[in-house]
Amino acid sequence: MILGNDPILLTPGPLTTSPATREAMLRDWGSWDAAFNRITQSLCADLVDIVHGDHDYVCVPLQGSGTFAVEAALGTLVPRDGCVLVPNNGAYCARIVRILQRLRIDCVELALREDEPVTATALEQALIREPRITHVAQVHLETSAGLLNPLDEIAAVCKRHRKGLIVDAMSSFGALPIDLRASGIDALVSASGKCLEGVPGMGFVIVRRSVLDASEGRSPSLALDLYDQAAYMRKTTQWRFTPPTHVVAALRCALDRFAAEGGQRARGARYARNCAALIDGMQALGFRTFLRADAQAPVIVTFHAPRDPKWNFSDFYAAVRDAGYVLYPGKLTQVETFRVGCIGAIDANEMRNAIAAIGRTLEQLDLRVQ
Repeated sequence: MILGNDPILLTPGPLTTSPATREAMLRDWGSWDAAFNRITQSLCADLVDIVHGDHDYVCVPLQGSGTFAVEAALGTLVPRDGCVLVPNNGAYCARIVRILQRLRIDCVELALREDEPVTATALEQALIREPRITHVAQVHLETSAGLLNPLDEIAAVCKRHRKGLIVDAMSSFGALPIDLRASGIDALVSASGKCLEGVPGMGFVIVRRSVLDASEGRSPSLALDLYDQAAYMRKTTQWRFTPPTHVVAALRCALDRFAAEGGQRARGARYARNCAALIDGMQALGFRTFLRADAQAPVIVTFHAPRDPKWNFSDFYAAVRDAGYVLYPGKLTQVETFRVGCIGAIDANEMRNAIAAIGRTLEQLDLRVQ
């Protein structure tokens, strides 16, 4: 599907983008320009539509990485006297805990293994044990391992117990089905440089209007105040502070390509084919996946590192990079791993080419996988 002599990014974002998306950044835009502001409005409307937010939800874009948007959502939407339950099965769940600690918002961790999805039963038991909990902050797809948490089941428990639910959908938005209708989800957070296949630089929060309206004056941050950002954009159609104009233009192009491909269902199906080709090929080389198949999301796959004493990820990375593919280091705390992304403007044939390059690298470095 790609594109010149640049390496293919087999990473969870930034990722390989289409030539058209990159070309969309060649034009300069004025931040007050009416045409640019219409682009912002159109992409916000499209982002809400992707998850069936209808008129009950509004999209608030924000400058910066996805973590900026996660912190903005927590700082704006959770009251100062609130208490947030964080099911923790990976590095990005742990990051939410750190954000809450910096915000001085009370939190409770539900500790899970890095290969263990949260269950409705475990979540319900935690809510019963800790009646002071007002909100749940859930990572939908824990990218440190590629672990998929069951969002619909989690949302149902939160709705039944009348707890606010803030979802980090950073690596699932656009690839996996999410339906906000009757879900009870307060807010969904993602970013431009993930499964929408834009470039990094813009986060966004799709938030229930009534929840956003109740958050005026709550954020401890000026720049990360979602309420102020939304109110200013509603009043002026402009961003409060200098917007990432080229990123926004690229995302507009990426969303057009997303729709032309067939939306979430088609995008998710392509990634699933990529993932299947990756796992089949890597297993044929002797690599073992970290996760069980029923917990694996088709976005990024974690593999156990070879047991060969000569194994060194930096050397392996450099050799595969020289062959045209960029891999990702492991992010687990207990075992040595590395990760390979399945997303971006690539197809299953490109995945098979990557596996062939990895096979040649094993021979070049004289590495035995098992």
